[in-house]
Amino acid sequence: GVRLKRYRGMGSIDAMKKGSDDRYFGAAASLKVAQGVSGTVQDKGSVHRFVPYLVQGLKHGLQDIGAKSIDDLRDRLYSGQLRFELRSAAAQREGGVHGLVSFERRLFS
Repeated sequence: GVRLKRYRGMGSIDAMKKGSDDRYFGAAASLKVAQGVSGTVQDKGSVHRFVPYLVQGLKHGLQDIGAKSIDDLRDRLYSGQLRFELRSAAAQREGGVHGLVSFERRLFS
């Protein structure tokens, strides 16, 4: 069989019964209307399988910035050596893959 786990959107009736209705201004409402869904999704396994990919992604990001560690990144930010820039949608498109007839995007092996 397939292993499933429950999914409960925060705007679903199930979630509102558990207290998320405060977020949707429904705590005082006598009639609750669902703004989300509940159901089941296929279990993809333990998060431990994905942690190495997250760590490697963080290392690549730090390397791109030139920081040796998260502490170094924080120090650079607060000292003014590190700045973040806003990029327009056009700049984001131009910075990505474009002009190819086809390409394969694999997030991890």
